[in-house]
Parts: sequence; C-alpha cells; structure tokens
Amino acid sequence: MPGLNLGDVVPNFEADTTVGPIKFHDWIGSDWAILFSHPADYTPVCTTELGTVAKLDAEFKKRNCKTIALSCNDVESHSGWIADIKATQTVADVPFPIIADPKRVLAVSWGMVDPDEKDAAGLAMTCRAVFVIGPDKKLKLQILYPASTGRNFSEVLRVLDSLQLTANYSVATPADWTDGGSCMVLPSLSDEQAKDKFPKGFQTVPCPSNKPYLRVTPQPNK
Repeated sequence: MPGLNLGDVVPNFEADTTVGPIKFHDWIGSDWAILFSHPADYTPVCTTELGTVAKLDAEFKKRNCKTIALSCNDVESHSGWIADIKATQTVADVPFPIIADPKRVLAVSWGMVDPDEKDAAGLAMTCRAVFVIGPDKKLKLQILYPASTGRNFSEVLRVLDSLQLTANYSVATPADWTDGGSCMVLPSLSDEQAKDKFPKGFQTVPCPSNKPYLRVTPQPNK
C-alpha cells in the first residue's frame, strides 16, 4: 500500500474542503500542520473527535499549528455533519477545514486505509491517522489508529510540543514527558558541547554499565 515515511515531503495535493478549494502546501504556509483522517461522516467516534479538536483550537493556534480533517465523503455531506458536531459536542464552530475525499484517492496515496474495517458497501474504511507536518512540509510524525479506537488529542498536543522543542534544541524528550519537564541530552553531544549548549547544566545519571549516556537537563526554552 502506498504511504509516507518520516522525513518525506508530503504531497502538495489540491482538494475541495468545507472552506473551499485548497492547495495543501499553500494552505500550510509557514506554520506547522496536523492532518487527521476519519472513516466516514455521521459516525459516532469521529463526531466526538472533531468536537474535541474544535475545543482545542486555541491550543493548536498557540503552537502555530493548523488542523485539517479528511473524511471519504463530499463537501455537502461534511457540511451537514458539521451541524450535528456543533449541536452534540457543544461547540460554536468547527474552525478547521474538512477535506472531501469521496473516491479515497488521498486515503490510499497517504496509506490511511484500514483493510480490516469495511463500510456498508464493503469498501475498506479510512483508519484514524494523524500526520504532523513541519513548516518545511516534511512529515514529522504519524500515528495510525484502527477505526474502532478514538484518538487522544492531549497526546497529539504533547508530541507536537516535543517535535517543536527538539527541532530547535539538541535534546530528546523522555517517556511521559510534558512541556516544562526535564529533557535528555542527545548522545551525539560531548560533555563539553553540552556545557556550551545548556547553561543550566546537566546531570549524568550513574549506571551499572558505567556508560555516561543518561544525561538530564532542564527544558532549555523555559
């Protein structure tokens, strides 16, 4: 199945959306972007997900990140669905575009199809994909969920924070890290280089192996 690898420049597709036609790279501009796909309009889990993203709109904007959804229906169907989302998820608006992909062209080319989940016509449904794209239009992260499992958008915000931090500083974020937490110094840096890069200092965690690879430093932009 076609798909994308981390570091690939994402396709610069043209598509109809609920806010009109877009050319994807032009729509991203100089911002970060998250594209998230949905199995179909008028489905229960998708409705809760789009409502959640609408409620988190200010959080994504704070991170200079645009959000855009995709579902394998046409714009007319999307527009009717938005009314249900607003009414049932208590949101005033769905402030991001929903891409129309009724022929599954984008779903297939981006590797979003879940072969184990079928719609009423017997066609493979789109999985719940998350694609995080940098201002350089390169794919920074992708997560694929089956159609039966809704996404955790707090985790999407967490990984976005990590991607934006590590794009600018020579650190990695450990398990369960959240914004403001301690970071790991990259193994590629010597101690001398780390001293220059991290004026707050770093701590080397003793290990039975005596290998000094666990080096912890405060988050450098805090």
